[in-house]
Amino acid sequence: MKLSKEFKVGLFMVVTITLLYFGFNFLKGIDFFSSSKKYYAVYENVDKLTESNQIFLNGYAVGRVSNIQIQQRLNRVLVELDIDSEIVLTDSSIALLNGELLGGRYIQLIVGQGSVILEPKDTLKSEVAKGIMDFFQQNAEPVASNLTVTLRNLNTILEGLARNTGRIDTMFMRLQNTPAILNKTLNTANSNIDGLSESFKTVAGNLNGTLEELKPTLSNFRTLSDSLKMMKLNSTVNKAQQSLGRLNETLARFSSGDNTVGRLMTEDSLYVNLNQLLNSVDSLAKHFNANPKHFMAPLGKSQRKIERDLKKQKEQQNKD
Repeated sequence: MKLSKEFKVGLFMVVTITLLYFGFNFLKGIDFFSSSKKYYAVYENVDKLTESNQIFLNGYAVGRVSNIQIQQRLNRVLVELDIDSEIVLTDSSIALLNGELLGGRYIQLIVGQGSVILEPKDTLKSEVAKGIMDFFQQNAEPVASNLTVTLRNLNTILEGLARNTGRIDTMFMRLQNTPAILNKTLNTANSNIDGLSESFKTVAGNLNGTLEELKPTLSNFRTLSDSLKMMKLNSTVNKAQQSLGRLNETLARFSSGDNTVGRLMTEDSLYVNLNQLLNSVDSLAKHFNANPKHFMAPLGKSQRKIERDLKKQKEQQNKD
């Protein structure tokens, strides 16, 4: 069977269009050979999310955005998610709208450990990740407030400097006059110093002359002082010799024994008499302690009674 050219051209066009359709959808992320399930997510703002944007789970592509519809009455955007059928989603799963640094958008699945497994065409919980601009906006507010306070403090300082500018100008004007006053003071001081130096020279000359005149007088005073010292020393030595002579005479008299002190030093009669006296006093004290009635009675006792009492005491002691 012979095919005509028109049939061949028509067949070629059909095959080409088919390949273009499958290739275009493949580039969009549509896989015709894998099964998938459709879920929905609702957002207030999809932030430039478009169809065919990919869906990731733990960094791996598991689907794509198949359709986006605007719900004007609810002011919401309904996003249809075409997710691989092998992914099991629960009631705690979240479809997080996230984006890249260069502006590309994608859906990030966060699969939680829920109690209810979602069926196809159920609605997932939706959240929008904070972008870098939101981060800057949140962190810029305290920085801006601190910067405002700093600028206010700086303005206060500048206003204070402006008020003190007049005082500083006055100080500088006075400082300009200070070198002239200082030079004048130094000139006056130099003239006074010259006068004082002349006066000191005159006084020094007069003092030198006075000292020259006092030199003979000082030498005379030195000689007189030496003489007085020698006189006092001689009189002191003479008095010491006289005192030693008298002490020797006194000691010689004590040694000779012809006086009271010498006898006390050489004879023992005084010692013997004192010893006897002490023995008598001791005997009297013992007798007083033993027989106080002999001394303390109103009229005392006679010698006979005392002897009789002493005899009785001796007999009693002998019996014991």
